[in-house]
Amino acid sequence: MITTTNIDHKTFTIHFERVLDATREEAFDAWTKPSEVSEWWDPTGKKLVSCSIDLRPGGAFSFVNDGHSPPFTGVYRVVERPAQLVFEALGAIGTVLLEATGPSTLMRVSIRCASAEHLAQFVQLGVAKDTERTFENLAARLAR
Repeated sequence: MITTTNIDHKTFTIHFERVLDATREEAFDAWTKPSEVSEWWDPTGKKLVSCSIDLRPGGAFSFVNDGHSPPFTGVYRVVERPAQLVFEALGAIGTVLLEATGPSTLMRVSIRCASAEHLAQFVQLGVAKDTERTFENLAARLAR
């Protein structure tokens, strides 16, 4: 299984879809527990140097890698275990939707940018490709 990616220039949104070999609860934990996020978040496959998560609406998060890119920081807006996370980061709105599909979970993730220019900047920085790699890491972690 691979991650499907679609860039919608009309809504300034990058959409990802991936089937995970895990329950919704396991997938949600992988997105929200620092010990889990640290293992898969970095697209290079390296463990994060630090990861802090205040899992509540208005709670902040910070994911720090070994220095090859700036820390990924943001604030949660919606936390609905085990189905949904919505957060603000890098001037964009991220949404994670987890849907049970038998023994697996369909993960839908969107990154909605503020403008066409913002989306173009994300695309130029490689956000889509890096996120695909990150989701490959997540899928491999959950398949263990």
